[in-house]
Amino acid sequence: MDTLKSEGIERKMEVRKIEGKALREVTVKIWLERVDMQERITVEALLDSGATGLVMSSEFAKKQGFKLKKLKRLMNVRNVDGLLNKERPIENTVEVNIYYQGHRERTEIDVI
Repeated sequence: MDTLKSEGIERKMEVRKIEGKALREVTVKIWLERVDMQERITVEALLDSGATGLVMSSEFAKKQGFKLKKLKRLMNVRNVDGLLNKERPIENTVEVNIYYQGHRERTEIDVI
C-alpha cells in the first residue's frame, strides 16, 4: 500500500486482485458526524467505487449507531451491466455531515 501526500492531502492507494484482475483502490480519511448526536467518527472512504451515489453497509450503520431513515419508496440497485442486483433494494438512508479538509457537507448516504 502506498501513501500519497500532495497539497496536504493524504490518500492511500492499494492494488488488490479479485478473480485475477488487479484493482486499484484510493481511500481518504474523512469524518462522519451523526447529525442527531453531533458525534464524529473517522473513517476511510473509498473514492470512485463505481457507485452512482454514496453508500454505507447496514452492518456499519448499526454498529456506529446511525439513525436509519426509511425511504418512501424502495430503490432497486442495478449492476454495471444493467441487471438488477441480487441483494435487497435500498430501504434506508442516514443523514450525516461529512468533513474533509476543512469542508463540511450535509448529505444522505444510502444504506445497503
